Amino acid sequence: MKWEDIDQQVCSVARALSILGERWTLLIIRDAFRGTRRFDAFQRSLGVTRHRLSERLRKLVEEGVLTRVAYMDRPVRYEYRLTRKGLALYPVLMTLSQWGDDWLDDGNGPPEQYRHSRCGKITRSVLSCDQCGEALRPEEVSVQRGTILTAYLEELAEQGQNIPSDGEVARGAAQFWRDNGSE
Repeated sequence: MKWEDIDQQVCSVARALSILGERWTLLIIRDAFRGTRRFDAFQRSLGVTRHRLSERLRKLVEEGVLTRVAYMDRPVRYEYRLTRKGLALYPVLMTLSQWGDDWLDDGNGPPEQYRHSRCGKITRSVLSCDQCGEALRPEEVSVQRGTILTAYLEELAEQGQNIPSDGEVARGAAQFWRDNGSE
């Protein structure tokens, strides 16, 4: 499978990576959360080439993560603002930042800390169950197949076919979805 086809898998991580997995993309989004909106400001902050930045911004706009808003008429100039889809990435950035602080700080502590404005305290992100509120730990969470994977595997069983490996299941289910998704 080629990287540009990664979004064809029936896998939420693969689909997210098809938008967010390229170099610079998460740093652009990080800067957008910090209030950066204009092309030149992104470029100054990141040091990325104009061409690469333009590519990444265009993709984020196409995917609905950012929107372009004109801030000047003559000549027309645009700034980039996070959409609701983009704002929904905040927990991802918080968790990724915390992972970097915990595992990659070289013993120097986190370069930045996050203060919760309501209570005034320094905070860390916590992933918790939306049903009971308890913190989620990897050993206490299991993955279960969703609707499309279940339907795909039932179809294979009905046809007497062998169950493929996990990677093949994701690709096969994607094709199954394309063929049967509208039913």
